[in-house]
Amino acid sequence: MPFSRNFYPVLVLLLSIQQPASAVDFGAALADPTAIRVLLAADIETTLSSQMTGTLGELQATLGQSVAKGALLAQFDCREGQARSMVSNAELAMAKQNLQAKQHLRNLDAVGDLEVAIAATEVQKAEGARSMAQTQSSYCKVNAPFAGRIAKVHAKPYQTLSAGSPLFDLVSAGALKVRMNVPSSLLPGLQIGSALQVSIAETVKTYAASVSAINSRVDAVAQTVELEAVLDTDHPELVAGMSGVAQFAARP
Repeated sequence: MPFSRNFYPVLVLLLSIQQPASAVDFGAALADPTAIRVLLAADIETTLSSQMTGTLGELQATLGQSVAKGALLAQFDCREGQARSMVSNAELAMAKQNLQAKQHLRNLDAVGDLEVAIAATEVQKAEGARSMAQTQSSYCKVNAPFAGRIAKVHAKPYQTLSAGSPLFDLVSAGALKVRMNVPSSLLPGLQIGSALQVSIAETVKTYAASVSAINSRVDAVAQTVELEAVLDTDHPELVAGMSGVAQFAARP
């Protein structure tokens, strides 16, 4: 969906190069009614939610913390799930023993093929129940699906939650994206790889970026097209949502 000019932090894209990026007048740029506003955003942002109903233990992640892929963020009380797994394992073992007994009796012509087939089906049923119990038990641990930083903590330690309750907002690590809407009249001069310079107000530094994606559809009402650029390298001091100004590279 198109980005509203009133919604996002201001990172202004100047359409012509009048001065070097380091000399950009932020106040004048922000006051320019024709300025194109864009957003610094993480490559991936997601809300991690509970996959089960249960009670949390202590949270393993805090606001702003950097986490590695697969890191444990939270854990539920899993005693009930562990008990179900034990029951399913016992039922599977019993079904296998029954099948072995039926097969032995079949060799002695004491039972028919139907009874052996039913016993084999009971083993398959028990295996399915065990797989389900193991899957449900895996929901007890909440792990980071990718490396990043905790942007928000929704839950509290020892809180009882229902399935689908939000737990953490996680933003990915790595180079940030620059997202913007530009007038559709600029499309003829845009292409993947077009260079631009992004000056961030909070750091008072300029960073190189390049256009990485151009939407294939123009917003018919606003007559704008969605555009994304990516910073050329990772900069640890930058955080999603920072504002500033940017310039396209001069055309030859």
